[in-house]
Amino acid sequence: ELSPHLPAPKDVEIYSYNFQSLLRWSPVPVENGLVLYTAHYRTGSYEEWSEMGCAQTPQTQCEFPPQIRRRRWTILLRVRAELGPLASAWVHTPPFVAERNTTLGPPKVNSVSVSPDSLLISVSPPFSPETGDILHYLVSYWENTTSPTEKKLSESKTLFQIGNLKESTLYCFSIQVQLKIYLGHFLEGQQSTPECHRTALS
Repeated sequence: ELSPHLPAPKDVEIYSYNFQSLLRWSPVPVENGLVLYTAHYRTGSYEEWSEMGCAQTPQTQCEFPPQIRRRRWTILLRVRAELGPLASAWVHTPPFVAERNTTLGPPKVNSVSVSPDSLLISVSPPFSPETGDILHYLVSYWENTTSPTEKKLSESKTLFQIGNLKESTLYCFSIQVQLKIYLGHFLEGQQSTPECHRTALS
């Protein structure tokens, strides 16, 4: 029974970080009784709604099931509140495409080796790359002085060098990942927290 008295969930949104996605919403307040929620999905190319594995759950979030964890698919979701025989209206999300709408975190800096004129940096990506992924690491670095000048370089390997540095000098760097999604377009990740290292004395 569709109830005008049972409010629909509010603040319905898809939260997606490093291609791990979930649907979440605010709890529906009622005087008494336990509100349950049901969520469905469908793809952009198919009109039928399917179960997400979250039917009549008290939780206010629902993870994407494995069959829709596809980066390029257009995914549409809907959720409603249920209380006994009553059901609220469905709330629909806008179309979601992980490759465009996920947030990429910063890469992980595994190690930094110093020499007199360079820093050798080893990183790993924030998510597990799929076959054919083209990743770039955008590195910003600067000498830690009163008026630092920032320089940038783009690297495609997970082990790379910042060269032409002064000896026994403190340098800082921050890295973000760029994932090529199609010709000329990149999904840019978050910057890593800057870290500073002193070059060696020759």
